[in-house]
Amino acid sequence: MLSAVVTPEGDRIRWAELPGEEPARVYLHGLGATSPAYFAASAAHPLLAGRRSLLVDLLGHGISDRPQEFDYTLEAHADALAVALGEAGVVGAEVIAHSMGGAVAIVLAARHPELVSRLVLVDANLDPAPPGATAGSSRIASYTEEEFLAGGWAEVRDRVGPHWWATMRLAGRTGLYRTAVHLAAGTTPTMRELLLELKVPRGYLFPAADGPLPGADALEAAGVVVVPVPDCGHTIMLDNPQGFARATAALLDDKSPNL
Repeated sequence: MLSAVVTPEGDRIRWAELPGEEPARVYLHGLGATSPAYFAASAAHPLLAGRRSLLVDLLGHGISDRPQEFDYTLEAHADALAVALGEAGVVGAEVIAHSMGGAVAIVLAARHPELVSRLVLVDANLDPAPPGATAGSSRIASYTEEEFLAGGWAEVRDRVGPHWWATMRLAGRTGLYRTAVHLAAGTTPTMRELLLELKVPRGYLFPAADGPLPGADALEAAGVVVVPVPDCGHTIMLDNPQGFARATAALLDDKSPNL
């Protein structure tokens, strides 16, 4: 386990690192998750192994610190991550990012372009949550912070089930809540708009069972390679490890995945 101080108060981002060739690959988890648990098998998969790989936990999550003063916006997450990557000597990384981590990765690439050479988004959040949404981050954001900390977190625990809660329980409750609120609100410009303007190679993986990806035509027109992955749900890398590795490796090799 490695770490770097990323705030003036001394808070640390931590990550697990696999040695290998440069440029590095950076793996980012989703809301209430942790990168080592979600991405260790992928980073070691024969189609993806051999590269220096940093499995990073964002502030408030996993093995990283849980500061109460941090505001947990997507921009703040991206800037703190940029400090950690700088301390790790990472430049021009291939960033592979799931769900909320994908939103942070887009902001990272927009604000710190020297750190990102390629972007693989795994069913990432691209838009603010629509009014009345009740899934994922929107459900958490439906509470006030006081309500969530006073007991709403237990209702969320019971609703998300043991698989997600296994890693969500590691998250600081303040950080989990604030991150969910800012993820549901999105960024200005939106994550989708930022993604359309990025100049690095970009790919977007999504579950084929979800049907056509909304806005796929505009993404593809902007150069984003949109790839449906079969036999999976939202956690593509866990549900279909081989399909995820094959699609990700093809995107990183500038080839069209043959799924």
